[in-house]
Order: sequence, then structure tokens, then C-alpha cells
Amino acid sequence: MGSIVSRLLSRLLREEEIEDIEEIKKETGFSHRKITHLYRRFTSLDKGGNGTLSRDDFHRIPELAINPLGDIITNGFFPEGEDQVNFRGFVRTLAHFRPIDQDNEKNKNPSATEPLNSRTNKLLFAFRLYDLDRDGKISRDELLQVLRMIVGVNVSDEELGSIADSTIQEADTNGDGYISFNEFIKVMKNVDVEQMMSSWFLR
Repeated sequence: MGSIVSRLLSRLLREEEIEDIEEIKKETGFSHRKITHLYRRFTSLDKGGNGTLSRDDFHRIPELAINPLGDIITNGFFPEGEDQVNFRGFVRTLAHFRPIDQDNEKNKNPSATEPLNSRTNKLLFAFRLYDLDRDGKISRDELLQVLRMIVGVNVSDEELGSIADSTIQEADTNGDGYISFNEFIKVMKNVDVEQMMSSWFLR
């Protein structure tokens, strides 16, 4: 069965992408079957047919169009300063949403590269969604912007400001007025990351 999926995938992919498949499997933990499924999804979104996706391509995804955080989630697919993402980048981003392999988490080799779907990498992905200017810290203004997107006009600016202030106060252990990634990890220690990162994209 695996060889049939491999042959199908080889027919679907451009020649230069075929040699990357084994690397993509190792990097992401996805099977050939899942990579084939994601490649079909990718090509259906690639309206220009040029092997990359733009932000406009993501905006046509109905689930993102109705999600108040759609723009922020879309930004998570694009490296800083880039306005296109190729198939490999697309799959690498989606790998953050794979369920955590609990055996690997317990027995991981400290010198090994952490998988993209590890708890730490999931939290880093989530942190970057809040870190809108990508400077490595979450400011009060960034937190306010994201909160505003989540709740819309249902909560007053005053209430949102109060939520942002109390969140920063609780998380900001070094007193610099920002939330660093290490502080973010501490705040999220009791959060069910699997639920937070569950994704319709991988179904």
C-alpha cells in the first residue's frame, strides 16, 4: 500500500520536490499518505499554479475567512518578510498541529532536534501569533489587538485594556512590561496545548 501512495505522490509532485519528500517526512512526522493529501489541498489553493501560496490564497479558505483570527493564523505560514510560501513551508507549518507523540516527549534525547509538533514548538507557534511585530516579545498593544480580534465589539476598550493589563502583570515576571517566550511558557503550563492547536486543516 505504501508503494502505491509513494508512486501517486511522485506523479503529483514536481520533479525538484520529489527528492524532498523523505526530508519532509522526517521533519514533519507526516506519512506519505498525509503528504499526498496536503499536496492536493495545497495545489487546490494555488490558484496561480506557480507552486506557492500567497496571503490571498489563504483568504479564500472558508474556515479562515470566518475565523476572527484568520489573518493572524495566515501570517503564521509566512516567514518574516516573505509574501509567498512553498509546499514544504506549508507542510512544516501544519506539522505544528499534529498531536504530540507522548512517548517521544517522555524519552526524548536532549541533543536531538525537537519535533515541530512538540509542546515547546506548539507554544512557540502560538506565541508568534501574538507577537505581531515579531520582535520576540508580546506588548500590551499586541495583546490588545489580538483580544480585539477575538471578542470584536462585544467588550469595551476599557474592559479589554483591563484584561491586557492583568495578563501582562501576571506573566511579566521580570517587570519589563512585555511577555517573553519563557514567560509565555510559564503562563501556559496548565493549558491543554493539544486542544488549543487542534486544526481542521489536518482532518
